[in-house]
Amino acid sequence: MAACHPVPAAAVTVLAAALAAAAGRGLAGGAVAVVAVAAGQLSVGWCNDRADLRRDLASGRRDKPLVAGTVSPAAVSRAAALALLACVPLSVAGGLLAGAVHLTGVAAAWAYNLRLKSTAASWLPYALAFGLLPAFVTLGLPGAPWPPPWLTAAAALLGAGAHFANVLPDIEDDLATGVRGLPQRLGPRYAAALAGLLVLGSAAVLVLGPPGPVTAYGWILPAATTVTVLLASRRPASRLPFLAVLAVAGADVLLLVVQLRGHAGL
Repeated sequence: MAACHPVPAAAVTVLAAALAAAAGRGLAGGAVAVVAVAAGQLSVGWCNDRADLRRDLASGRRDKPLVAGTVSPAAVSRAAALALLACVPLSVAGGLLAGAVHLTGVAAAWAYNLRLKSTAASWLPYALAFGLLPAFVTLGLPGAPWPPPWLTAAAALLGAGAHFANVLPDIEDDLATGVRGLPQRLGPRYAAALAGLLVLGSAAVLVLGPPGPVTAYGWILPAATTVTVLLASRRPASRLPFLAVLAVAGADVLLLVVQLRGHAGL
């Protein structure tokens, strides 16, 4: 199970659950949407570890189950395929358009694993997949409404920031094995700075985008995000920046739930 990248998979699934609850998907519809997201994330995580096996072996990544030999490549490949197959009917259960949107996001994540992570467009699948997640949730509502633009923008910025923060500890190993995504090309210092700016931009859009006055929590969120990002940037080669992004995402979700409940029909 560790080969599925459980922490990021759980974080995205919790985000989907919060969006579904805030949007009023209901117990049954919300549960199906959350399970669809979980299946998609499992498929992406297993695909990632299987695709990275050669590079992980070269880097001596003994923390990876495939490198450590605790699971076979064939088993991980089968798990990724089965999770992807399960994701398809679960995604379209909320409607064909909603399903198409979610599967587009999952396809973007697979494209990152198999090709785009080594290109200057490595950030794009993250921005696309995160940006489409709110649409997957809202398109399953009666009338299939699209989410407001500010919500899509905030999610896309958060996803791009998560990409830059996530790869920071592995930049040297990535470069040694031929992975030259945008963060690797920029280097740890600039990649960490850009991760912070993207996450801060996400918080700002989430605060300023919705109509109506900004709440007290809304004013606190960008300030807290800035402090968190600055503290995390002092250790760019650690997992701290990525964990900081997860913390900011949790704070964003709390504000998001409050805001969406105040805007019926989104």
